[in-house]
Amino acid sequence: MAEEPADDARRAALRDRGRRWATTAGSILLALLVGAVLMIVSDPDVISQYAYVFTAPQLALGASWTKVAGAYSALLAGAVGSPAALAATAWQAAPLIAAGLGVGIAFRAGLFNIGAQGQAIWGSIAAAYVGFAWSLPPVVHLLVAVVAGVLFGAVWGGIVGLIKAKTGAHEVIVTIMMNFIAASSLAWLLLTPAFLRPGRIDPLAPPIQPSAAFPVIYGQLHVGFLVALVAAAIVWWLMERSTIGFAIRAVGSNASAAATAGINVAGTTMVTMAISGALAGLAGVMYALGPGANAVATPLSLGLVGSVGFDALTVALLGRSRPVGTVLAGLLFGGLHSGGLAMQSLAQTPLTLSTVLQALIVLFVAAPAIVSALIPKVRAPRRPALVGGEA
Repeated sequence: MAEEPADDARRAALRDRGRRWATTAGSILLALLVGAVLMIVSDPDVISQYAYVFTAPQLALGASWTKVAGAYSALLAGAVGSPAALAATAWQAAPLIAAGLGVGIAFRAGLFNIGAQGQAIWGSIAAAYVGFAWSLPPVVHLLVAVVAGVLFGAVWGGIVGLIKAKTGAHEVIVTIMMNFIAASSLAWLLLTPAFLRPGRIDPLAPPIQPSAAFPVIYGQLHVGFLVALVAAAIVWWLMERSTIGFAIRAVGSNASAAATAGINVAGTTMVTMAISGALAGLAGVMYALGPGANAVATPLSLGLVGSVGFDALTVALLGRSRPVGTVLAGLLFGGLHSGGLAMQSLAQTPLTLSTVLQALIVLFVAAPAIVSALIPKVRAPRRPALVGGEA
């Protein structure tokens, strides 16, 4: 008899997990449908055919189908249509996975790490400096550069954890301000003799040495993608099998109850933000030491890391702060990034549509009731939390 409640709880958990997957799949489907509507209404040639919708509906429907099918076919081809496309998707996904893992860990502790952008910037600064300024043997050079980037990201995130733990300042405000400090620090450093490339006056660092670059596997796919997968496995073990992970989940579920149970909430907050910053710093390392769009390492510059810290928020939300989900979400968004370029060149569809699709997916995931209302057979999870222990 004692086993029946446990079996019921297990079945309920499995049903709820199935609902979350169904909600995610429904969110992607709805985002694609909304994207199709946007493509149709934004194309004057297609819209002009709707003037004959009552007399010759096949003209409007045919033009709409041609537009949408062509765009999404190009998107799919650019994302997974060839080995080169798969390599480009993995290249785009690697930093998203790393930063998304960091943001996800913070979410599970009940913390909003909006500062992954600044942590990634410092990770790229440290890794790039070691890469171009130090002369070390191969392999050792790469390892030292990676460790430097991860360490600087951890320090930048740990500062936020320390401020929150000691003063109670809200991490959202602190991390946003730290982002501005990191970006301004990069702009200043790139004008100093230590970072400015000789003979240049624009803010551009020297190229990193080949011994510090991630080895290329194929096309744009490099070893950094494998590092991101290893990081995901480590995060899974940390969160599910270690005492630190238990403390993080406990604090995220109920900080007051965790403190009553003897868990050091302040210490857990600092450790969580340091780990989160380390993973975001790893994302910056991917940009500093990995190949660029032309399969050649891109020197440190003002826009090197792009908006990876903010994109990581959407990756972590879509992945529900779980390592496996974050990897899949990173691959999805990486495919949207790389496929968006093909969609723009082959189907003359604006690249910004891929960004709109990402936003729509996260919107529907964050509001499962909308998905349930529009797709009746998809039931919303019992508790669609995106942060804390049950994310």
